[in-house]
Amino acid sequence: MFLDVLRRRNPRFIEAAMALHQSGQIPANSYVLDLDTVEANARILKAEADRNDLKIFAMTKQVGRNSSFCAAVQRGGIEKSVAVDMACARATHAAGMPIGHLGHLQQIARFEADAAARTFRPDYWTVFNAEKAGEAASAAHKAGYVQSLLARIKAEGDIFYRGHEGGFDADDIVAVAEMFDALEGGRFAGITTFPALLFDHESRKVKPTPNLATLTRTAEALRKAGRTDIEINAPGTTSSVLLAALREAGATQCEPGNGLHGTTALHVMEDLPELPAVLYLTEVSHLSGGKAYCFGGGFYIDPIFPDYAVKALVSPEPTTSADALLEVEIPPPSAIDYYAMIDAESARRPAPGDTAVFGFRGQAFVTRAYTVGVSGISTGKPVVESIEHSHGAPAQWPV
Repeated sequence: MFLDVLRRRNPRFIEAAMALHQSGQIPANSYVLDLDTVEANARILKAEADRNDLKIFAMTKQVGRNSSFCAAVQRGGIEKSVAVDMACARATHAAGMPIGHLGHLQQIARFEADAAARTFRPDYWTVFNAEKAGEAASAAHKAGYVQSLLARIKAEGDIFYRGHEGGFDADDIVAVAEMFDALEGGRFAGITTFPALLFDHESRKVKPTPNLATLTRTAEALRKAGRTDIEINAPGTTSSVLLAALREAGATQCEPGNGLHGTTALHVMEDLPELPAVLYLTEVSHLSGGKAYCFGGGFYIDPIFPDYAVKALVSPEPTTSADALLEVEIPPPSAIDYYAMIDAESARRPAPGDTAVFGFRGQAFVTRAYTVGVSGISTGKPVVESIEHSHGAPAQWPV
């Protein structure tokens, strides 16, 4: 699905990645990043955010918090990151990217709060309950500053991914704001939810969720209580074409993730300003029973889409030709993806050592894959900038 868009909109990237693999410069089981395109995408998103008076923070988990990716995003004008967890904060901080937003989606564990405040001093820190608000404020006070706190809110009818639930009742927001302001080291800054926008399969469009209306309604309640300087953080399915709608709903902050590498669900349906800038690359290991087994470790097919036939470009040389497309069986999520199985009974028979390229809407941080940043593709002079583990640490490859 995403491979079709890659082949059509960024074929030079595919060919460069395959050539680098065949010359021994990129390992199998890698999410490869076109850093030139990432920088261009970031510039598009930043310009549109500025037009709509939105603060913008970069989500980096989907590409394993890769340091060269962070640098490309900063060159494109997005200076700060949103950290989905402490591992994300540590990686982007180490890459030289300040933390704009911490604590959303994952809260900060009690005995990590002091380190988070002391080391990162995030612009905004999201909390789901009074206990977490107290921990964040206390940590900030010890570190010598006042922390701007965002309240994660929820209301009847809001939707959350299973395992993402939590937050303050939206109807209680005025009291919550007063409670935040009473904390030594804390101040109420605004509200957040997730997802505010979501891809709708039936219409094949991105639509606002009930959560976005909850944000708008809750912000109005705060204004009626005399609070006029309210931050409204509204992440979810962020492309530049959707930022005006976020602003119209009252949002003041956006957090592109897949949009930075052109892999939101909407990027499959429409040619958006952001180009695809990530692919998954691996290598054929051996043949058995009519299948060519390619190395796994990074197979993550986002369940945002119903099941579909997975294909890969499989070749010993760079190509985007449809003749090189072969069907692939991916192990189910309940199994460890040591290998995936490529059809080896077609006219084009794969061989050990062949490169296999996939297009995924990935989540590299939950895999065993490498992440590889490549610059210079736009000028025809590709250079590998970084080879890192999926948590943003440099990989000693080859050993």
